Amino acid sequence: MSTDTLLVAGIDVGSSAVKAVVMEQRHDAAPRPLAGHSERIRRRDARDVATDVFQACLREAGIERDDLDYVATTGEGEIVEDRTGHFYGMTTHARGGLFLDPEARAIIDIGALHARAVHIDERAKVLGYRMTSQCASGSGQFLENICRYLGITMTEIGPLSLEADDPEPCSSICAVLAETDVINMVSRGISTANIIKGIHQSMAGRYMRLIAALNVSGVVVVTGGLAADVGLLQALREAAETHKKGKVPVTIRAHEDSVLAGAHGAALWGAFRVRKLARRGVSLAAGTEAGA
Repeated sequence: MSTDTLLVAGIDVGSSAVKAVVMEQRHDAAPRPLAGHSERIRRRDARDVATDVFQACLREAGIERDDLDYVATTGEGEIVEDRTGHFYGMTTHARGGLFLDPEARAIIDIGALHARAVHIDERAKVLGYRMTSQCASGSGQFLENICRYLGITMTEIGPLSLEADDPEPCSSICAVLAETDVINMVSRGISTANIIKGIHQSMAGRYMRLIAALNVSGVVVVTGGLAADVGLLQALREAAETHKKGKVPVTIRAHEDSVLAGAHGAALWGAFRVRKLARRGVSLAAGTEAGA
């Protein structure tokens, strides 16, 4: 099999959404995304959502499943039957984050149930990581719960946060205490914008403590669903400025495709595996399943 030009797919099955990409990778050029989609799982079967998102990518790319050299999954992607192999979420987000921003030296992956900071080198090798505790107050699910209580949508939360003029501090100890804080704030007449900004600041503080524990400097790319939350990104940048005074100089960035970072990384690792096995003269079937 020629590995000069590969067509690979990455499918990232998360707790609340499925993301997928199709990429072309030539040996003499940078990888080129051909299609990318993300869809919330909600109350559907995650397998059905993964199938729908994958098929949507194939249609957009104008190819068939048999045209693909590798279908890589990550996250909870073991449920995808039509896969070639599976890769660990930390390594796929690291590789995807570096692909989206070649200057990245760390990522903050913010998912529905947890957040993690990963220190990487210029080749996306994981040098260290830190995760939030089991408490959900630093997660996307926590923000969704707050939105439901406040009667706003997740798309509204970022712009609202930017309108805050006097953010109200919120507990960062646990989700239960934080939600109790929100109830008290509402009863005291605190504006929704100031409540949201206070929550964003609390979450950003937790993430920056993870980065500080890794002794990271340079560009930090936010990945995962909350990378699209402009209010949270602003709070992170403000927290980074505060930490810079403590000699942790970091620059917070996000990419328009940050939500697809895990899927991008899975696809890239899939292409890497195809070429590695080809160099060894090993058939692809014999090299499936093991995670990177």
